[in-house]
Amino acid sequence: MPDIYNRLVAEGRVRHDPAQEAIMPEFERIRAALAAPVRKGWFQKAPEPPKGLYIWGGVGRGKSMLMDLFAETVGSACRRVHFHAFMQEVHAGMHAARQAGREDALAPVAEKIIKDVRLLAFDEMQITDITDAMVVGRLFEALFAAGVVVVATSNRVPDDLYKNGLNRQLFLPFIELIKQRMVVYHLQSPTDYRQDRIAGSQTYFTPVNAETRAEIAAIWQDLTGGQAKPHTLIVQKRQVEIPAFHNGVARASFYDLCGKPLGPADYLALAEAARVLVLENIPQLGRSNFNEAKRFVTLIDALYEAKVRLICSAAAEPEYLYVEGEGTFEFERTASRLREMQAEDWGLE
Repeated sequence: MPDIYNRLVAEGRVRHDPAQEAIMPEFERIRAALAAPVRKGWFQKAPEPPKGLYIWGGVGRGKSMLMDLFAETVGSACRRVHFHAFMQEVHAGMHAARQAGREDALAPVAEKIIKDVRLLAFDEMQITDITDAMVVGRLFEALFAAGVVVVATSNRVPDDLYKNGLNRQLFLPFIELIKQRMVVYHLQSPTDYRQDRIAGSQTYFTPVNAETRAEIAAIWQDLTGGQAKPHTLIVQKRQVEIPAFHNGVARASFYDLCGKPLGPADYLALAEAARVLVLENIPQLGRSNFNEAKRFVTLIDALYEAKVRLICSAAAEPEYLYVEGEGTFEFERTASRLREMQAEDWGLE
């Protein structure tokens, strides 16, 4: 992996970062252990699998990029997957097992993963749902016991996973398991590369027309490299669909998020999962779409409190989005927040 990284730096495709370079021995340790031939004999015990790796740090520090390079280096031995997508697969597998009459619905899911995978590489590990919290501990215990190696990235130190969550005390053994079976590494790069790509760029576009749509499309391409896919958040056993998502950058229309019966818990889950939201086609607000406007206010509150960077297109400037009908006074705070969120140094802290 260091060779690939150095080549990309030499080609100018990656900026040299001492913090990123410093973590290379950890990746190489795992790669070398997995590549070593396994000698089997009558009296030989299988070698202990290497410890996994849990990389945490601020957004935009290159964690996902490093994970991509690592997965490329390891090749077919690795399954690279976003953590939320993986948990959705787990829940789908458990549902199928229950339908088939299995008493322990998690067992066949774990067995299949163990059979198919030697190394699981998770991006953006975070636990926001009580159901995930209850499942993940048992699942990882089975994976570790079978010798599956886990590498994960997260914006949170392990002790802050599922922080303030319901029945969190039941989740604490899983945090200890992470510390035992994975090297916990803080990626302390001083550079926020995602912020660098946005810094100095316009983030609020009005009116909505071909020109502003093209500008937002260019920002989206720069942030995601065209690799985004639909993403589903599980919130209190419900599914919230995000049309496009990649490495913590989400894209949706006003209708996707405010034209549907979503509530505070849904917006909080989105704010937890995304560090940048591209929100398009915010209409003029008023009596005719009062419910949608109320949801928009709740969405902006959630994004603001979580310091999610907002890039959006709207029918008017913030102060003129909501000019008539009940709620105009209350919307002044939202307009003020929309203005504040446009500041170059706002968010992505």
